Amino acid sequence: MPLHAAAPVHREEPSERQVREDLAAAYRLVAYYGMDDSIYTHISARVPGTEDQFLINPFGVLFRDITASSLVKIDLEGRIQGDSPHDVNPAGFTIHSAVHAARHDAACVLHTHTVAGVGVSSLACGLQPCNQWALQFYDRVVYHDFEGIALDAEEKERLVADIGPTAQALILRNHGLLTLGRNIPEAFILMLNLERACRVQLAIQSSGQPTYPVPHEVAERTARQYESGDSTRNPGEPDPNAREWRAMLRRIAPAPATSYLD
Repeated sequence: MPLHAAAPVHREEPSERQVREDLAAAYRLVAYYGMDDSIYTHISARVPGTEDQFLINPFGVLFRDITASSLVKIDLEGRIQGDSPHDVNPAGFTIHSAVHAARHDAACVLHTHTVAGVGVSSLACGLQPCNQWALQFYDRVVYHDFEGIALDAEEKERLVADIGPTAQALILRNHGLLTLGRNIPEAFILMLNLERACRVQLAIQSSGQPTYPVPHEVAERTARQYESGDSTRNPGEPDPNAREWRAMLRRIAPAPATSYLD
């Protein structure tokens, strides 16, 4: 079935500093919500004004400790741009460089290995339209088969082919979840809702009881309601995620030890 792209959101290009601050905040929010996996998984953001550079986490630093200045800027060949004492996770580079090279609309790419996400990714049935959070992704989630730890550059072509030109949610079979956003708040909120959808599905399946079916027409209408952003958008504010993102930032302010703004 065809995928449906969300309506375009028009906004001014942010500064690199703003992107760094938002990306550091996203890392800390992933940790806050328990969606991190030790020093593994990644969130990347395209450097404003470029199509071949992105920011990613320094390998070996916990998500809770990421700051704006510690993020590493690399190009699509994996070359570090500027001065940084850190290197990056090779698997993270493989996945994120592939997506950023192919999808210039994706300003942010977020990947997780959560118990719920890996659980649903390992089910033959995949994500089921059995709750409101899941209906945001109705007929809009795509899948990529597991090929081992993502270190093989040849996998990039297959990964990009599976994502296609419009998908914003990918389930990596037997591996985890991935979301693409036109900005960092969108990618994070998509991931939070996808994670919740997976948690609910596993809770339902563990009960052994059948789910109450949602008719196709209602499921599609719900997905379009999410895409429109009309239920969350502030009047006069084009980004439907801005209101929730500002509220999310209060979860990590004041942040422990050091601020993500450092």
